[in-house]
Amino acid sequence: MNLPLKRFERYVLGEILPPLAGALSVVIVLLLLALLETVIAPLLAKGANPLLIARLIALNIPEALAQALPIALMFAALLGLSRLAADSEIKAALASGMPASRLFRPVLLLAAGVTLSTFALNELLVTRAKVQVQTVQREIVLDNPRVIGLGEPSANGSGGLVLRDALNRAISVGAALPGGELRELRIVTMQAGQTPREVITARSGRLTPGSNVLELRDGRRVSFQDGRPVTVLTFISGTLPVQDVQASFDSKDAGLKAIYLPLRDLLARTSAYRQQHVRSPADFTALHRKFAEPLAGLALAFFVVSLAVFAFRSGQNLGLVWALLLSFAYYATWSVFRVMGENGAVPGALAAYAPDLIAVLAGAALLWRAGRQ
Repeated sequence: MNLPLKRFERYVLGEILPPLAGALSVVIVLLLLALLETVIAPLLAKGANPLLIARLIALNIPEALAQALPIALMFAALLGLSRLAADSEIKAALASGMPASRLFRPVLLLAAGVTLSTFALNELLVTRAKVQVQTVQREIVLDNPRVIGLGEPSANGSGGLVLRDALNRAISVGAALPGGELRELRIVTMQAGQTPREVITARSGRLTPGSNVLELRDGRRVSFQDGRPVTVLTFISGTLPVQDVQASFDSKDAGLKAIYLPLRDLLARTSAYRQQHVRSPADFTALHRKFAEPLAGLALAFFVVSLAVFAFRSGQNLGLVWALLLSFAYYATWSVFRVMGENGAVPGALAAYAPDLIAVLAGAALLWRAGRQ
């Protein structure tokens, strides 16, 4: 009896894996198309280097893959199991004495693989790729400042380009001119949960691509203690060593988002915030998302198998339309709770795990209903 059982499990996997590969490709393409519309196309229209743009696209593929895996699994499992139910193959298997658990096992084992793969992708590839994304963004900006409209300084000296180095210094640039010339610089040395320790302003400067030194001209350095200035120095020229300078196209989004930090670094940051009683909902939500989003593969697989059993017992037919609707419903739920968590409307743990919990509870309710039919 064991051989037919294993053969049935392989058969179930054979029905799921081809649509999984197809769904994964479609979701990745859709995510990249969204990136193309919002970021890539405007950059190309403003004359950005196509080779740098190609690197930017390639570096976003690991994140697209990690985001696509759980949704693609749900989509593929629903299509595969629906096909088996429509052709009465599930009915025949159960009628022959096949336990219903054999329908769960291959799908949940596949989901466990998806969960581990998603976590590994996030920690080993996505975190590194996002650091390189900011490096490429810096190269795009310094190669052609026109891409973000920084050809001339703004009236108030503020610009849309923010550089950040490994020492947690934010470097605001009022204008980036051809040849790497920077105007109206403001360098702020940040401390977690505290006021800035040092602020340097300069009328102009230069950061040569690949260099670890920022040249400053005509500036002032102010150091602070307990939020009060203690020293004020002016200078004609000077140099500032920087490490691993990154860039963001949006001054409101300087540096890496918390979700893209390695788990060890994020744990250290949130631990420091707890000790200092600093409220940072985005960071705590990101910490829980590190685990909740990979676990979505298991939660969604359980829901899909429960739905397939319920549909079989109730005589309903599930197909492509249901797969699309449920995929959209999960993504919408995940997006809403993420925004709520990052803005402190709900606790970070609830925001991260709520979509998974909803899927598990819905699956349990469907199994309960199926058992009563």
